[in-house]
Amino acid sequence: MKKTITIFFFISLSIFAFSQKENIKWYSIEEAEKLIKDNPRPIFIDAYTDWCGWCKKLDQDTFSNLIIADILTTKFYPVKFNAEGKNDVTFQGKTFINDGKSGNAHQLAVALLKGQLSYPTVVFLNEKGQFLTPVPGYRSAKEMEELLSFFAEKAYEKQNYQDFQKSFKGRIQ
Repeated sequence: MKKTITIFFFISLSIFAFSQKENIKWYSIEEAEKLIKDNPRPIFIDAYTDWCGWCKKLDQDTFSNLIIADILTTKFYPVKFNAEGKNDVTFQGKTFINDGKSGNAHQLAVALLKGQLSYPTVVFLNEKGQFLTPVPGYRSAKEMEELLSFFAEKAYEKQNYQDFQKSFKGRIQ
C-alpha cells in the first residue's frame, strides 16, 4: 500500500510539473512579421544568449508562468531571438547577419537593443512592426505581467510607465 501511494504521488507530481511548463508558441522574427500583416498585434522579442544565466532564469521562472504565457500568446507575437545566433535574418526588408564586427552579437541584436548589448533584454514592437523600446534585465512574473500589460493595453500612448505602475492591478500576486 505504501509503495502504491508513493508511486501515485510521483506520478501526480510529474503530471503537475508537466502542466506547469511554458505554453508559449515562440516565433521567429520573420514569422511574426508575416503574421502581423494578416492579424495585427504587437511583437514581443526575447533577446537572449545561450550563456546568459539570467536568460535561463527568465525562461524557467517567468515565461513558465501560465498568466505570462497567456498574455504573450493572446496579446503578442512572442519571438525568441538568440542575440549571438549565426543565421541571417531578414526583417523589414533588410538582411541582418552576424559578421563578427560587434563581437559575438548579431546585427539585428545590435539594432534592436540600440547597441546596448545586455541580456536578457525584451523588445517591444507595435502592431505595425514599428520599434517601441528595449527593456533590459530580468523580470519576475509579476513584474513581467505589468510590463506586458503596459504595452498590450497601449498605456504608453496615454501615460508614462511609473504612473501606470501605480494603478496597475495584476493577476499575479
